[in-house]
Amino acid sequence: MKLGMVGLGRMGGNMAERLRRAGHEVVGYDRDPKTSDVADLAGLVGSLGDAGARAVWVMVPAGDATEQNMEEWAALLQPGDTIVDGGNSDFRDTKRRHALMAARGIRFVDAGISGGVWGLKNGYGTMVGGDRDAVAPLEPVFRSLAPEDGYIHAGPAGAGHFTKMVHNGIEYGLMQAYAEGFEILHASEYPLDLAGVAKAWQHGTVIRSWLLELAGLAFEQHGEDLADIRGWVADSGEGRWTVREAIELDVPAPVITLSLLARFASRQDESFSAKVTAALRQQFGGHAVQKA
Repeated sequence: MKLGMVGLGRMGGNMAERLRRAGHEVVGYDRDPKTSDVADLAGLVGSLGDAGARAVWVMVPAGDATEQNMEEWAALLQPGDTIVDGGNSDFRDTKRRHALMAARGIRFVDAGISGGVWGLKNGYGTMVGGDRDAVAPLEPVFRSLAPEDGYIHAGPAGAGHFTKMVHNGIEYGLMQAYAEGFEILHASEYPLDLAGVAKAWQHGTVIRSWLLELAGLAFEQHGEDLADIRGWVADSGEGRWTVREAIELDVPAPVITLSLLARFASRQDESFSAKVTAALRQQFGGHAVQKA
């Protein structure tokens, strides 16, 4: 199958390569001319064949970049063409964009993609949302991207991004649990080989996982103290959206919520709330405080 790929960064570039290896013809566009096959978006669309049967996959950051791209695609594509948003977009934006494109006769598919920098080799978990008549022609592409049994048409417009959002919320909780466990091990009286523990836990234990394997690799690469890594943890939005939906749906999600808040805490050099707590303990109980 022939399609265009917009955004050839760490994810998009590897995805395009995996599709090519599977026999698909991929025309890539990126703002970096060194990685682009065409000069601009109009050139990309023109290279994809007849109007009404073209497919463009967009892998750009969620938010303003994706919004700007949608306006450009609405002007460039024709009725019957398909656009796939493979970024981590808010599913509410996805439903709005689906309606925007549908009004122009353009098919819109949302694809939540998981696999990171390892996806080229191992495949990408692929969670797709959209109308069945838009999704079906692209299933050879989705199945080529995914490992065996790693593709699902999750439902109508927004379902792919919604499923990926919750996936990432779960990921937050899993990562936080591993992080806290390894901190307890690291702080203990025992001279533990953390990389060795991670490897041992990979065999036969109930907490074995790919994330645990990656933890072992991190300790091997950076040392037991992770001395060259600052404990500052970003979030790209999906955890916040998952917590928001949990609140909207009256679903208690304390683990995911606290894992998100732990990321916020990681960005503070000094916690003002901790200062207030220390000051209050001094006021009511005469407890000692440490001077800044």
